Amino acid sequence: MRSYTIGRAARLLGVSSDTVRRWADAGRIPTHRDEAGKRIIEGADLAVFSVALAAEAHGPEDEESAYTTARNAFPGIITAVKLGDIAAQVEVQAGPHRLVSLLTREAVEELGLAVGMEAVARVKATNVHIDRV
Repeated sequence: MRSYTIGRAARLLGVSSDTVRRWADAGRIPTHRDEAGKRIIEGADLAVFSVALAAEAHGPEDEESAYTTARNAFPGIITAVKLGDIAAQVEVQAGPHRLVSLLTREAVEELGLAVGMEAVARVKATNVHIDRV
């Protein structure tokens, strides 16, 4: 099983290394020391913690999410809106993730989407590709 340094775990979780250290010191995520004395998190422990952390962040399903089949929700902030005559492009920065959506200009105008607004990008795909790192 793969293990992760505090820094790598922080990048995967989208937080600072100090935050991961505080979580480890508080007993929220188990660590051990390698031969060099560095704190290490086992991959299985990091996976369990990341799921629990996401559940904390999103809390129980709210009224709006209960009426959608798109469960992959990325709350973030709109960083760009590009309007064409008919189509539009909206970019959302959700933690370390940049999501780009192509939609109609009419939809952007009806929703009043603008740079600096909070938004939730929901993804529903028939294919999801996983690359081993």
